[in-house]
Amino acid sequence: MVKIFPFIFILLWSSAFITTKPIIDNSDPFSALAFRFSIVAIGFFLFSIYSRQKILINKKNFIESFFSGILFHGFYLGGVFYSISKGMPTGIAALIVTLQPILTNALSGPILNEKVSIKRWIGVLLGFVGATLVLGLDIGSEIPIAGLVATIIALIAITSSTIWQKKLSNNLPLSVSNMYQAIGGFTFHLLVIIFFVKPYINFSETFIIAMSHQIFLVSFGAFTILMYLIKNNSASKTVSIFFLIPTTSALMAWLFLNESLTNLDLLGFLITTIGVYIATRD
Repeated sequence: MVKIFPFIFILLWSSAFITTKPIIDNSDPFSALAFRFSIVAIGFFLFSIYSRQKILINKKNFIESFFSGILFHGFYLGGVFYSISKGMPTGIAALIVTLQPILTNALSGPILNEKVSIKRWIGVLLGFVGATLVLGLDIGSEIPIAGLVATIIALIAITSSTIWQKKLSNNLPLSVSNMYQAIGGFTFHLLVIIFFVKPYINFSETFIIAMSHQIFLVSFGAFTILMYLIKNNSASKTVSIFFLIPTTSALMAWLFLNESLTNLDLLGFLITTIGVYIATRD
């Protein structure tokens, strides 16, 4: 079962890009994320109680988990949602965030003392080339500066969060750690709403369906799997599978949104798959 976790994660995480646009079409990005992580925090709290996990933790563990949530659920997801709300093409946003494995590989050596082999670097570079082929870069399209900056912030945040999560010294149960991370994300977005934006959510059928997908399948499912993979594998190895996210998202868009998928896309998907295979082999 554990061996298929990366594949389940890829499918669930990729599907989040498909449901982000319907959410921000019916709300501002920060209100949507505050709502999402309030539900996620309550869900992990109830599960922790049900499974008889210790909810009260020491200050050090709380700060570690809370700060990880601010980085991942706050700056990363907030940056992605905000950039798309400003008109950043979803594919380009996904591609920029997909640079994460390259940054993580570069930083995991000096920060985590992980040995990153030449073979893994080759796999990472192949993965990036393949992802670029699949998504392409529409030079003629306008890329909003605010969206570009927000996406770069998201990239830095998810890279920092991955390395930070690997350095955590606590051995908290996943449900408890995820609960405090969700509280961190909720707090971040609540503060943004209070000081910077006017909150707005239209609880339409489309919003409810898309938000339910992101709460239950992405936050409860994919994120828990990601935390498990980071905890039990090297950071550089774990994030290499992220290169499959843009290509899988492109395939999902082709299947469910009738978006085009060219021979160049298929070639890129093949190259990315080979790159991920190389990068994640011991």
